[in-house]
Amino acid sequence: MEMASISSSPRTVEEIFRDYSGRRAGIVRALTYDVDEFYGICDPEKENLCLYGHPNESWEVTLPAEEVPPELPEPALGINFARDGMNRKDWLSLVAVHSDCWLLSVAFYLGARLNRNERKRLFSMINEIPTVFEVVAERKPNKDKPTATATAAESGSKSKSTTKRTSDGQVKSMEKVVAFESYEEEEEEEEEDDHGDTQCGSCGGKYNADEFWIGCDMCERWYHGKCVKITPAKAESIKHYKCPSCAIKRPRP
Repeated sequence: MEMASISSSPRTVEEIFRDYSGRRAGIVRALTYDVDEFYGICDPEKENLCLYGHPNESWEVTLPAEEVPPELPEPALGINFARDGMNRKDWLSLVAVHSDCWLLSVAFYLGARLNRNERKRLFSMINEIPTVFEVVAERKPNKDKPTATATAAESGSKSKSTTKRTSDGQVKSMEKVVAFESYEEEEEEEEEDDHGDTQCGSCGGKYNADEFWIGCDMCERWYHGKCVKITPAKAESIKHYKCPSCAIKRPRP
């Protein structure tokens, strides 16, 4: 495959933003509407897998490109390895964060020839829409419902759903949207009920679903990640976590 040259194919701010929006929509779809299919594909027994979003709003989980250097910046490698070692929602959020980084890197790679004001305008346009992480973590509503093209590409064996055409002519699957929102609301309520009385073993703060927490496998106490200096990325590599108190305890002879 012939590598693309930035100098030979200059892009405008609008063209780069359309490319970014299409890739982002594909990744959002993988982590929300197609999440069960995406989860199943990311088998930890497989080789290093990457999540790609394409400009046509489709997504793909596959091995990284073999070209060195690659035609475009590559997404996070080996997203499948941590799947079974983390809470499903936390794992999806972690993939979303890495995907946001990749989307920005591709956008500014394509915009290498833009001047200062154009780069500023590109970032402002990108910053106006929610990040993938914000959508997956439900911090901001997702405006990117599946388009008519994406809906038509789905398997014919799936049950038919009621559709509604919006003012811009886009067909949206209302049944899937409602079912997904209902499922997420129930999951959030259950999580709040389970951890409503949980307090951080370090600062004593109450549980908040918007913050990263980690549980000690020894004493089973929960801690703010920031209180014990553990980030989601660092937690990914920890199989059995010991809190600071348990880490300094010595076993009895």
